[in-house]
Amino acid sequence: MRLTNDCYLITIHAGTGVEHYYRHGSGWIKKSVHGRKFKATAEQVLNHLLPVLAGVSSRVSVSVEHRDLSESARRTLDSLRRQGLER
Repeated sequence: MRLTNDCYLITIHAGTGVEHYYRHGSGWIKKSVHGRKFKATAEQVLNHLLPVLAGVSSRVSVSVEHRDLSESARRTLDSLRRQGLER
């Protein structure tokens, strides 16, 4: 099982909105609540993730999905690509 940071999909739930963060190539991608994609540095990902983990707001939660490149994970990744989460 691979445990490198390119194997994870981070999802932040805030009210009715959802943001996704995932590793793509040499950097991170943020998919915004409105579906727009932005390049993000590791520091920007941490700046968004740490307040959620610290419990600063009770209306915000985070989930992390491991995406090992097994066959089932590859199908999940393909599904994410079709939904526009990957480029």
